[in-house]
Amino acid sequence: MLGGMTIYHIAHVSDWTDALQKGEYRVSTSGLSLDETGFIHASTKEQVAPTAERFYRDATAPLCVLVIDEEAVRRSGTEVREEQGDDGQWYPHIYGALNPEWIVDLRPAALGEDGRFAW
Repeated sequence: MLGGMTIYHIAHVSDWTDALQKGEYRVSTSGLSLDETGFIHASTKEQVAPTAERFYRDATAPLCVLVIDEEAVRRSGTEVREEQGDDGQWYPHIYGALNPEWIVDLRPAALGEDGRFAW
């Protein structure tokens, strides 16, 4: 079980802006909604850059990284499960919409011309 840590989610800035207006964030990953997948993809700090470089390499819209208080998510009753990805690593998956109050930091992010993710 994860528990007691900070987890991260790569987002399009426009999706996060929409979430602030609506009061909840419902994007699973680039191009897919929470309703389509059943959960929101998240990462550990070490997984953020490799995940972005793999799944967001063609992104043209501005990106950011949501820094999420996992304990706040759990206290709300929203489940966080550690599940294995197709690359063999274990990732945190959030089984519900994100409340903007659970975000403790928002970091600007971008893929450089060399394909490396900086945040």
